[in-house]
Amino acid sequence: MAFIDWFILFLYLLFSLVLGIYISLKNHNESDYFVAGRSLSGLLAGMSMAATTFSIDTPLYVAGIIGTRGLAGNWEWWSFGLAHVAMTVVFAPLWRRSGVLTDAAFTELRYGGKPAAYLRGIKAFLLSVPINCIGIGYAFLAMRKVAESLGVVDGHIVFGPFTDTILLMVLVALFLLIYTVLGGLWAVVVNDFVQLVLALLGAFAVCFVALDASGGMTDLLTNLEALDRPELLSLFPWTLNKDGFNWLDSSGISITTFFAFISLQWWSFRRSDGGGEFIQRLLATKDEKQATLAGIVFLIVNYLIRSWLWILVGLAGLVLLPQQTDWELSYPNLAVTYLPPVGLGLVVVSLVAAFMSTVSTSINWGASYLAHDLYKRFVRPSAGPREMILMGQVASILLLLIGVVTALFSNSIGSMFRLVIAIGTGPGAVLVLRWFWWRVNALAELSAMLSGFFIGLITSVSPYFTIEDFGKRLLFTTSFTAVIWLLTLFFTEPESEETLNKFVMQVKPPGPGWEKIRKSLNINPVDSFSVLGSRFVLGSGILYGGLVSIGAFLLHQERSAWIALSIAVSCVFLMKKTKLITQKVDPR
Repeated sequence: MAFIDWFILFLYLLFSLVLGIYISLKNHNESDYFVAGRSLSGLLAGMSMAATTFSIDTPLYVAGIIGTRGLAGNWEWWSFGLAHVAMTVVFAPLWRRSGVLTDAAFTELRYGGKPAAYLRGIKAFLLSVPINCIGIGYAFLAMRKVAESLGVVDGHIVFGPFTDTILLMVLVALFLLIYTVLGGLWAVVVNDFVQLVLALLGAFAVCFVALDASGGMTDLLTNLEALDRPELLSLFPWTLNKDGFNWLDSSGISITTFFAFISLQWWSFRRSDGGGEFIQRLLATKDEKQATLAGIVFLIVNYLIRSWLWILVGLAGLVLLPQQTDWELSYPNLAVTYLPPVGLGLVVVSLVAAFMSTVSTSINWGASYLAHDLYKRFVRPSAGPREMILMGQVASILLLLIGVVTALFSNSIGSMFRLVIAIGTGPGAVLVLRWFWWRVNALAELSAMLSGFFIGLITSVSPYFTIEDFGKRLLFTTSFTAVIWLLTLFFTEPESEETLNKFVMQVKPPGPGWEKIRKSLNINPVDSFSVLGSRFVLGSGILYGGLVSIGAFLLHQERSAWIALSIAVSCVFLMKKTKLITQKVDPR
């Protein structure tokens, strides 16, 4: 990196710091610090959600998938689009009507008594410490890889046991803490907006120079076909031509794994009804209509725009860097090789911005659990606004330290990503059903969460019980967890009538599972179950039709492109015709 590149990076860091300190003046209480005073617009919340998932590790993760498993390997994360569509058109309005501060706090709205309290505390701990810190850890791991690729560090000992890599992570962590700890969610969200714009510009710049160096799209496709790896350009892990149907074993995706992705993973994962940091953004919006808009913005940016910027860079890396062994490094290596000074500085800023947006979100989100759901709920119920902000700041520091340590014990971003999925698989069905069926109780959700966590962990890391096939591992974890929580539900009492009535009056849940209680309270659901189902099906058609058509046109696969585009346009037409996109705002 040239001096001008370092200067650009310094200016950006200074800007973020000043902005965070200025915005910290908005924080007067716990609600301001953790949910931005519930005043976010759908656009700002949705951009923040997209920035959160655009970390420094994600373009590296996608490049690694392309290099090792080909284009179809992206279904590992594309499959979560189904859960995100459901979050947008089904759960976003429900979450906003709940009015809680965190999804852990929601448990004591939906359930009652000691089981609900235990569930809230255990859930807050598991999500904020082990699961959240693994996420922070692989963001720092990606930053370490990028820094080493750029030549910023090389792992040499500086003094004692400390290498230059460790010192770099400590310095970045300290800087990140200043604006995150002081500013709370307001600072995180506003910085997210700036960071997302920079990250997208950086991704476009790397994509442009990589395609240009490859000789354009046509030459790139010709060179990729010459590698004799059919999985590289296949949108699905199979081929269908005049020779018949052929499963691409070279994609590294077995039949069971692929069908686990599209039919199991998205609803059995712990984010089946939204996901913690996403729920935090939905709860921070002005009303349920803005919450739905936030989901729509996120879907467009995350799947339809930036997916293909990352993928094209990964494909170009196969041609331009054929001797590379770690394909996750294609993104930074292409930037270093082909971008001139200033351009490289802007891309480095975009990667740092992406890193900061994800980690700052994870810190603030995790701190909301530790401060609101553990400290205030179980230690100091009488804690005032100043004390709660202080505890949130202390919790932020603790979580970041654990996350940095986690990054020092792994070398594969993809492996850490799959571990997070494995230990979060199992409770998804309960998380969905609790919105639609009165009989689900706190002990059923608690048993699903704990069994899914431990079964996923054991089958991922234990040398004696590891299930290598990822699809079979997900199927086993989901099935075994289902047996446990269904038996728990069968042998335990339902929630009290008082608890159920309070939940229905607050949230107005849809579906036949609440019909008897709604009638007794003379309450109508805001949306019918059939309308929500139609929204989900049509929304999924729009998302995947758009995703596949964009990719197919870029890859010169015109027939597939026109079919996918026709599906997307038809779903848009049906959505408009039936006015299923319209959200009613609950007058309260």
